Amino acid sequence: MALEFDLVKTVGVFVAIIAVGTVALTMMPGMTTGTILTMVLPSMAIFGAIMLAIGVKHGEYRAAR
Repeated sequence: MALEFDLVKTVGVFVAIIAVGTVALTMMPGMTTGTILTMVLPSMAIFGAIMLAIGVKHGEYRAAR
């Protein structure tokens, strides 16, 4: 049984992964919350979006072959 991803599931998983990473970083000593929210969170979101787009394009390429 394969997991079928649609837009809602994909966005939900994406947001959950970013949220878990952000919460984990805010719990750790070493960086201030302001730094995490203004620098790390946007970087994680942008990197994740780029990797998601590459993954989708690779999936389309694999499905077409």
